[in-house]
This record gives sequence, C-alpha cells and structure tokens, in this order.
Amino acid sequence: MERKRTFEPGDMVATFTGEAGMVLSKTAFSTATNHLKEGRRPGHFFAPGCCHNPDYVTQVPVLFEDGRYDMMRSMNIKRAPDLPPEKQKRLQGIIHELGG
Repeated sequence: MERKRTFEPGDMVATFTGEAGMVLSKTAFSTATNHLKEGRRPGHFFAPGCCHNPDYVTQVPVLFEDGRYDMMRSMNIKRAPDLPPEKQKRLQGIIHELGG
C-alpha cells in the first residue's frame, strides 16, 4: 500500500516568504545534493543527527530560482500553480542542466 503524498515531484510551490520553487524527485534531489548548494531558508527541515529522507508528506525537497535546494517542511510551503511561465522555465532549465 502506497502512502498518499502531500506534494508530488514537479509541483510548483512557494515559501511563506514568497520564494518560488519546484518539488524535486528523489533522483533529482540526490543529483542536486551533489551539484548545488543548500539554501538553508527559513522553514527548511533541520533535526540534529537526522538525515534527509524525502517522504513528500513532512520532508519535501525543493529547488529554488536561485539554483539552491532545501529540504522544506511541508507546513512552510504551499502549492503555487499560477507561477509566471518565466519562473517555471527557469526552474525546469536548472533541472535539465542537472540531467534530471
């Protein structure tokens, strides 16, 4: 039985501070951790001694416009399907550059 996810890879999201991002798949997230810097934005998931485990319910990997990623807490992001097309293209371009 598969658990229902709050967010799906490819969803456009925004933080409570208004920063636009895109939810990453597990493979794109592992690639991003090797090639991009972590942003450490307000609302990112942090627990001492705990590793990142994207479950898309409480821990959601998000790529942001500035080319940085964060493992965000789901309560600190919201869906943003109405992002301007330029922002969506920018985010998809970063993913494409990573090979994901």
